[in-house]
Amino acid sequence: MSKIVTISREYGAGGREIAQRVAEELGVELYDKAILRETAKASGFDMDLIRSEEEQIGRGESIFESICQVSSGFYQDTHKAIRDVQQAIILNFAKQGPCVILGRCADEILRQAGVDSLNVFIHADEVHRAVRISSYIHSTDATAIKKAMERTDRSRRTYYSRYTGKRWGDIRNYHLTLDSGALGQDLCVKFIIEAAQAQA
Repeated sequence: MSKIVTISREYGAGGREIAQRVAEELGVELYDKAILRETAKASGFDMDLIRSEEEQIGRGESIFESICQVSSGFYQDTHKAIRDVQQAIILNFAKQGPCVILGRCADEILRQAGVDSLNVFIHADEVHRAVRISSYIHSTDATAIKKAMERTDRSRRTYYSRYTGKRWGDIRNYHLTLDSGALGQDLCVKFIIEAAQAQA
């Protein structure tokens, strides 16, 4: 039997691929896009809009803030409204049993709710990340790759800080921090699975 695993990651460190493999080998669900779908269903907002909000949250005025200014205050605090729905969905998934949850401050959400989980952070050096990002954005331009890396990491850092009050990537927030560039994905998957099974 395994336990709930949360995985946070730097852009290009292969965190999603690692999460997918961990879920498959443990025989549990991976929750990533399902969180978006359920948030959209429960909140009534379009899924693409919610995804854009997550990406834009560290870049000044958000899409939702713009909407709220012209929607007669449909939501007094749209960020909080969406966040509350997403938090409830993450907790509901966790209550269903062992699973892997990717990103979205799941580590802190579960911690505050008293739900036991193994919290993991995946990082890597810029060279390894750049190779993977190149395939994501279909470009070999070094400037474009670096901009994508910095933009996405900044967005994730801001999102995490805003909703947890903690520093994204701080080793004190996680049980395991793994360098996928130095260790490779196979070892990262192995370490996470062993830790999840040992602590269950």
